[in-house]
Amino acid sequence: MAGSDGAVVTVAGIDAGGRPGDPVLAEALAGAGLVVGAARHLAVVPVPDGCPTVVLGPLAPALARLTAAVTAGTPVVVLASGDPGFFGIVRRLRAAGLALRVLPAVSSVAAAFARAGLPWDGAAVVSAHGRDPRPALNACRALPAVAVLTAPGAGAAEIGRGLAGWSRRLVVAEHLGTDRERVTETSPADAAARTWTDPHVVLCLARPDGAMRVDNQPAAAPAGGWALPERAYAHRDSMITKAEVRALVVARLRPRLGRLVWDVGAGSGSVGIECALLGAAVIAVERDPAAIVGANAARHGVDVRLVTGTAPAVLAGLPEPDAVFVGGGGLDVLAAVAARRPERVVVALAALDRVGPAIGLLRTAGYAVEGTQLSAARLADLPGGSIRLAATNPVVVLTGERP
Repeated sequence: MAGSDGAVVTVAGIDAGGRPGDPVLAEALAGAGLVVGAARHLAVVPVPDGCPTVVLGPLAPALARLTAAVTAGTPVVVLASGDPGFFGIVRRLRAAGLALRVLPAVSSVAAAFARAGLPWDGAAVVSAHGRDPRPALNACRALPAVAVLTAPGAGAAEIGRGLAGWSRRLVVAEHLGTDRERVTETSPADAAARTWTDPHVVLCLARPDGAMRVDNQPAAAPAGGWALPERAYAHRDSMITKAEVRALVVARLRPRLGRLVWDVGAGSGSVGIECALLGAAVIAVERDPAAIVGANAARHGVDVRLVTGTAPAVLAGLPEPDAVFVGGGGLDVLAAVAARRPERVVVALAALDRVGPAIGLLRTAGYAVEGTQLSAARLADLPGGSIRLAATNPVVVLTGERP
C-alpha cells in the first residue's frame, strides 16, 4: 500500500519458535540493503553477508536510520515478533508514513489459545505493555474471555492480585514456541503468589470451557439497547432507578471497556448492569444480603461483582473506580466516594434538601458539578380508550467531574 515516495518496507513476523511466518521472507532478505530487528530475530534468519543491520533497542534511532534508507530507495526488511500488525511495530511504521508489505507469523495470543485448546474468535485482546495496566485489568473483570499482552510489572501476578473477588481462571503461557515453553492453568490467587518469566501471555476466562460472546462483538453496545424498562429487572416495591433517570445516569458515567464502575446502593443493580452491558467492569455495593443483583445480572448475561455490606465502611479495600454512581446512602457515603477521587461521581437524589449539601461536598472535594432535575410523565391508558399522563417522581441527578 503506497504511503511513501521511497521503497516499500517488508515487515516480517517471526513466530515464538524463531521461525519466519512467510516463506517470502527469504526472498526479501536476499535483496535487502538493510535489515532491522531484535538481536534474537537477526540471529535466526539468513541475513546476507555484508548486509548492514540495526539491532532494535530504542525505536527512534532505528526509525531514523530506516527512514533514511527508504528515502534512498534501499530495500529494507524489519523483523518483529508474531504478527507485527497485532499490537506491533506496523502502527509506528505507518505513523512514520512508510509504505509496508507485511508478512505475519502466528501471534502469541493465537498460540496461547491454541495451546489451551480453546477458540478465541469472541475474545477481547488487550495490552498492558508500555501503558497503564488498569484498563486491561478492568477488561478481565468485565468480559468472559480476555487475552492480555503483558510486561514486566504488569503480568500474571499483578492481574491475579487485581482479580481478587472475581471468579476467573487464568492460563499463563510463558516462552511460547521455545524449549522453555510452559503453559499453566491457575487461579488468580495462585497466580498472584508466583513468579512468572517474561515474555508471557495471560488468558483470563470466566468459565473453564472458554465460553464467550458469539456475536463477533466482545465489548460492543448491547443489541437490546440500554435504559431498559423496569420490567426488564426483578425489583422490590418499585425500588429501581427509573428508565428515564437511568438513561442520563449511564450517559454521565461513561461506561466502556477498560473502566471500573461502582454502583453504590445498587438495589436491583439496573445501573451497574447497564454499565456492564456497555463493556465496563462493575462492582455493585448493596447492604441487603438477599440482594437480587446477581439474578438480574445473570438474566442479562453480564458479570457484576456483588459486595454486600453497609457503605461507607464496605467501600474500604475495593479497587479504585473510574466512575461511581451513588444511588443510596447519605452524605457520609458520598464523602467516602469523593475521597477515593474517581474521575466522575454521579448522584441521584429524590430529596431536595440533600441537593445543596451534596453539591457543596463535591465542590469542596475538587469536583466541578452540574445538575439536572428530571420529571418524566409516561402515557397511561384510561377507561374508554383515552390516554393520560402518569408522572414519575422528580429526581435530581448531580454529576461531579474531576478536572
